[in-house]
Amino acid sequence: MLALVVALPASADVIHLKNGRTIWADQVRENKDRVEYDLGEDTYAIPKASVERIETGGVAPVHSGSGGGGAIDITPEPPSFSHEADVAGKVIHDGKVDTDALASTAQTGNSELAATAYFLAGKHESDHGNFPRAKVYYESALRFQPDNATLLIYYAATLLRTGHAAEALTYAQHAASVAPDSADALGMLGFVQFASDHTPEAIRAWKKSLALRPDATVSQYLARAERESTAESEFSQRESNHFNLHFEGKDTLENFRRDLVATLDSEYDDLVRDLGYSPHNTIAVTLYTQQAFFDVTRAPSWSGAVNDGKLRIPISGVQSVTPELARILKHELTHSFISQMASNRCPTWLNEGIAQVEEGKSAAPYGHQLSMLFASGSEIPFNVLEGSFMSFSAPQASAAYAESLAATEYIRDAYGMSEITRILEMLSQGSSTEAALRATVHSDYRQLRDELASELKGRYGE
Repeated sequence: MLALVVALPASADVIHLKNGRTIWADQVRENKDRVEYDLGEDTYAIPKASVERIETGGVAPVHSGSGGGGAIDITPEPPSFSHEADVAGKVIHDGKVDTDALASTAQTGNSELAATAYFLAGKHESDHGNFPRAKVYYESALRFQPDNATLLIYYAATLLRTGHAAEALTYAQHAASVAPDSADALGMLGFVQFASDHTPEAIRAWKKSLALRPDATVSQYLARAERESTAESEFSQRESNHFNLHFEGKDTLENFRRDLVATLDSEYDDLVRDLGYSPHNTIAVTLYTQQAFFDVTRAPSWSGAVNDGKLRIPISGVQSVTPELARILKHELTHSFISQMASNRCPTWLNEGIAQVEEGKSAAPYGHQLSMLFASGSEIPFNVLEGSFMSFSAPQASAAYAESLAATEYIRDAYGMSEITRILEMLSQGSSTEAALRATVHSDYRQLRDELASELKGRYGE
């Protein structure tokens, strides 16, 4: 079955804060003046005075992706190899891939044994979020069994996750050709086609997949693709070196289209210089009337644009590239860069913070309010800001964006933009956010929060 990586809800404790917000945690402990809680391998703490009550044994809500990531985050069922039991303990032990054992297995001359070993190594790395390393292992597995449909599906999924959708298309098509009755192969083909801006083809692949086996995730994306296809049935297109733009023809003039392409190309070059990275894929950009935008995206009313792997921007009444439109384009384009740089593993606060910095925003207008918020312990904790902002109310979203901008500005000013790009690189290799922060700016979330609070007080406090 194709499923979201985080699709299964887990038992959790919930901390209810006095400001109305909630924090879901794996485990909660109360000390004299603070409440500590665990999320995965990380531990956080908040002032006890800000807590209203703690409940245990709840079911944590599921968050899919970060605010700008747009990841199609899927994992096929693992295949069953005849030699898996023999190989698993040799290749994976002590929580790591044994590269010497892996090399020895590859030298046995048994192609199935070698493919199994490299597959297990790849799956271990992808399960731990290190998609670039998983990609290398899956490539090795395919050298031994190039027509293994499940290996092809896993490799296509990893290519998609690391921003190589165009390359993934070849492998997804191969998987569907060697396993035409596989719901997984057809489902993956649809995901890769959708990410590659081949929406009609994705719709056909997903319908075939669902005819073979019902799947909630595939059904969800099929519905989204069909909404998109209906809304864009009369759209026109323009391509450049980096973009594939979709315009609603009756509402966009030729000069406007040309200026849009020129603006996007210029902003693309700016981001390459700032972030030291150039995306692998052509980026799809769709311009909607206001109603069509909300019909397709199902975005909350406060959102100004959405990046779900494609830049979707409402332009009702706009007939030229205004400074505001250029700012929105830069913001959303930054998300596309970050998505590929971090293999869709960037926490939303950092993702939105970098996007705001790149569009030219400053936290100064919000400085005094943020200073008071942090001084009272009423800010939204960073771990809460790791998930999507889409469920926030408009006031909560405003605070979340302001905090994200202030934190990212602080890191950039104190440590340099190069450390931000290092954090993204570490995230792409499976690091947790806090581990990446410790390795770069030498702060966990608690220290970063305290440093930011001090900075805000010094600049904007009374």
